[in-house]
This record gives sequence, structure tokens and C-alpha cells, in this order.
Amino acid sequence: MASIDDFNALPEEEATRRLHACLANRGWASRIASGRPYPDGMSLITAAWLALNDLTDADWVAAFKAHPRIGERGGDAPEVSAREQSAAMRAGANTLAALATENQRYEEKFGYVFLIRASGRSADEIRSELRRRMSNDAAVEFAEARRELAQIAELRLGKLVSE
Repeated sequence: MASIDDFNALPEEEATRRLHACLANRGWASRIASGRPYPDGMSLITAAWLALNDLTDADWVAAFKAHPRIGERGGDAPEVSAREQSAAMRAGANTLAALATENQRYEEKFGYVFLIRASGRSADEIRSELRRRMSNDAAVEFAEARRELAQIAELRLGKLVSE
């Protein structure tokens, strides 16, 4: 995708599909796609943030589950996730194994995958943040996970319509 004009010109179904790769919620993606045309990328991002406010807790949890664990491949947008985690994936085997173990503890405590905006972060940085967040209570952690996922969506939207 090269510009907001290209995005605005996409068929509705394709625009929705690309938005869903930014945040795994069909209602959110459809709402943003149906709001076209957007005059610029910032207007698209603003609309996306506003629509995030209408997601229910269940919507957020479903979107969390669409993401792979840090250090693993998969999810609803596997190529994008792999790019975002590329710095972390360069860590040594011992670091990645420790991260996997701590990811599992996190999931056991909170019931969903650990989410963090991984772009540009090393495995050690991510692991440090995971450890810090393990001391959160459920409500605080849910808010942090939502904030991280919103940041991931914003980064992906920006790449979708880089002008």
C-alpha cells in the first residue's frame, strides 16, 4: 500500500481484510473501512482510535488471542508479526527459551498471550517488561495489554497507508 488514496480506492472487502490484519476484530475493521474516504493517514488513525473505544472486553480478549506468543510464529497476521518481532528473534536460544517459559506463566496468570509492541525491542527488553507486568493485578494488566495492542494496530495502520 502506498498512500491513503490507494487505501480509499480499495474494494470494501479488501480494505476490511487489510484492517483486520492491523487489529483482529471484524466489527472494528468494517467500521473503519466503511468510514472511507479519509483525507489523510492521520484521519484514518484517529478514526481507528475512536473505534477502539467501542470494543468490549470480550472483543479485546479475542484480539489478544489472534497474536502469537513473543518468540513464536503464527497469529492472524504471521508475516507482520514476524517482522515486528525480528529484533527479539535474534536472541540466543537460552534467552528465547526463558522468554517462552515466562510467556507461559503470564498466560496462566492472566488467561491470554503477553502483548507488547515488539517492533525494535530486543528479547531482553521484552523479557524485562514481561517480568514487570507479572506483578500487575488483572485490571491493570488488562489495561496495559489493550494499550500495547492499540499501539501495535497504530503501527500497522501507519504502514498500511504510508504516504
